[in-house]
Amino acid sequence: MNAALTHVALHVHEFQACIDFYRDYCGMHVCHSRGDDHSNVVWLAEPGRENEFIIVVIDGGKAAAVQAEDDFGHLGFALESKARVDALAERAEREQRLVWPPRSEPYPVGYYCGIRDPGGNIVEFSYGQPLGPGARG
Repeated sequence: MNAALTHVALHVHEFQACIDFYRDYCGMHVCHSRGDDHSNVVWLAEPGRENEFIIVVIDGGKAAAVQAEDDFGHLGFALESKARVDALAERAEREQRLVWPPRSEPYPVGYYCGIRDPGGNIVEFSYGQPLGPGARG
């Protein structure tokens, strides 16, 4: 049997701010939430992909250390155009979240920028990779 990647879980310090970030920047929506006296959990999904892949946001994490400049760990989202990458980068710069200004790299990397979420994770927004919207056919 093959394993299927279904989710990534982020234990975050800034719970609501992270939910808002993934809604606003990534177009995700809450498809499940639960909470009790000890923790709150939200599942975020892209519309129509609720049964394929989600990001789980868990309240109560520690404030994340800022990634080192040579640490390229990130979550990746594909966009439909370079203009959309530029628009998100401009917004992120205004909000002091921009980590990697837009740049172009040889295939398969494409055009991308990096933005820090409120939990300290870097989120890459790209166009022209062989995955998702903007993929080369």
